[in-house]
Amino acid sequence: MEQGRPHPALPYPRTGAPAPACAPLAEGAGARGEHVHGDRREHVERVEHGQYVEQGEYGRGAPGHGGHAHARGSAGAPTAGTGVVARRMPTRYSVRGQVLDALRKALVSGELIPGEVYSGPALAERFGVSATPVREAMQQLVAEGAVEAVPNRGFRVTSRSARDLAELAEVRGLLEVPVLLRLARTLPAARWRELLPLAETAAAVARGGDRAVYAEADRDFHRALLGLGGNRQLVTVADELHRRAQWPTPDGPVRHTEDLVADAAEHVALLDALAARDLPAVETLVRGHYTGAAH
Repeated sequence: MEQGRPHPALPYPRTGAPAPACAPLAEGAGARGEHVHGDRREHVERVEHGQYVEQGEYGRGAPGHGGHAHARGSAGAPTAGTGVVARRMPTRYSVRGQVLDALRKALVSGELIPGEVYSGPALAERFGVSATPVREAMQQLVAEGAVEAVPNRGFRVTSRSARDLAELAEVRGLLEVPVLLRLARTLPAARWRELLPLAETAAAVARGGDRAVYAEADRDFHRALLGLGGNRQLVTVADELHRRAQWPTPDGPVRHTEDLVADAAEHVALLDALAARDLPAVETLVRGHYTGAAH
């Protein structure tokens, strides 16, 4: 708790409908066959032949929304007697991971306000977990530059300037534009069309107006885009820069639904330019996309 003045109100109401990114988390959920992806909870159902199916709120089998099949067998092969395609074993997140995901969503949505100090125990109470996983998650955010530790008070959400965002956009362009131009020269149009479902998913999410959910869909698309280059280290570094670029600034404009829709539409335009091998259009779209995301 911040000393010397009342602690600012937590961005999570104690009555009424809880904010999606900040719903209380069940400690030890993974041990019960249950894991949480930020704002949605999914149950793992055991089926025949050592196979699992994740059953999420979006329904079984919905791509990108938790309806995935998993098995210990070969990827993509249906297990006899089940009719379910085997993919991979489910991941059960730790409580720390659940809290970290939820805090990241709260940062993107603006529920955690830049410049404000939040105490670990107060956040732990809101999440319904002990203080330890909250402190561990906040220390990870310290390492990422999202918050800073304030001795004897808690953690302050980092305030960033328009210059910070412009610099992030510049670095992303320096890393990613050459890769995409190279891929545009070599990959067939069919490879780019394979990413169209991700672009369409991001567009659908954008129309819903949820900034935190759109941020995840946006990064899913960009990870897949760069993943075609085969450089895993580049994908990891670029994704971290992208995550930082999504944090709002204290005086920056709030991104409304129409802004998210326009941002998502640029994904489709970029795929079209890549498939057509229109290199000037690719460079213009990529740099404009990063610059626009910084405003």
